[in-house]
Amino acid sequence: MSDVRLVLTPGEPAGIGMDLAVLLAQQPPDCDLVCVADPAVLAERARLLHLPLEIRAYNLGAACCRTPGVLHVAAFQVREPVVPGQLQTENAAYVLDTLTYAAEGCLGGSFDAVITGPVQKSVINEAGVPFSGHTEFFCERSGVDHVVMMLVADALRVALVTTHLPLRDVPDAITRDKVARTIRTVHCALQTDWGIGDPRILVAGLNPHAGEGGHLGREEIEVIAPVLAECRAAGIRLEGPLPADTLFTPGTLQGADAVIAMYHDQGLPVLKHAGFGRAVNVTLGLPFVRTSVDHGTALDLAGTGAVDAGSLGEAIQLAHEMAARRAPGRAVPRL
Repeated sequence: MSDVRLVLTPGEPAGIGMDLAVLLAQQPPDCDLVCVADPAVLAERARLLHLPLEIRAYNLGAACCRTPGVLHVAAFQVREPVVPGQLQTENAAYVLDTLTYAAEGCLGGSFDAVITGPVQKSVINEAGVPFSGHTEFFCERSGVDHVVMMLVADALRVALVTTHLPLRDVPDAITRDKVARTIRTVHCALQTDWGIGDPRILVAGLNPHAGEGGHLGREEIEVIAPVLAECRAAGIRLEGPLPADTLFTPGTLQGADAVIAMYHDQGLPVLKHAGFGRAVNVTLGLPFVRTSVDHGTALDLAGTGAVDAGSLGEAIQLAHEMAARRAPGRAVPRL
């Protein structure tokens, strides 16, 4: 897998993404990795952390040195000086520039996968740029009309039908088409990126007790169950709609390859409880591999040295494995 080339965007420069990039350089992964960031900010963060860092300019197509303490950097400059923990709206454009570079590099074949550090959504929106998250950004940049957010912690994989929506908007967003496309995207990814020939997928209901036969809501009867029947007829192994409060018990999860939850806080609190600090965020349905850390910018920890790089390490390892499984030039089918 040594020919895989990854690109890392550390994210918000005032957060811990820069710390994570410096920590990563101390034990570089067994593949080419390019960091898209401001070299001066990286150097200053290394100084604060009392860690060695040699920054080398990334040359397109050239092999990357995998020596501890060395980081290959595609340079972008922040608009305003960076102080750890202090947000600057002027640097929102810098963050978006790094994401755009990484996306275009993956689409153009320069990189096999992108790993993203945490961004501060609020400061990007305050800068006047509507931004709901990496998932939606890469979806738009890639020209695809449907992607799925999945978090992975060890053997537990949880995908979402809806992502960053106010809770009051969720029921209207649970449509037959969206549920069906999510199921097909997850099924395809399990086969393509994890090499699971006949995956078994558990699907949660939307309402308490999966609607209690219609007494606590009819989305299970009118939307979710009919879609599951259609997908089963197409050969996809599914169980559900299942009550979310019992779906995540060990007995129910045994032998399952993935869980599909209807909304963000239905599935992710369980996964993060099980694996916070080593969980990985994955975007399914893109024409390239994208993984991310499972945490936010942790502004209060930036530059302090009290940072755990476990999630970033897991994100790099998973991106490496997924990219290596994909045949050269092969895009994920559009569903």
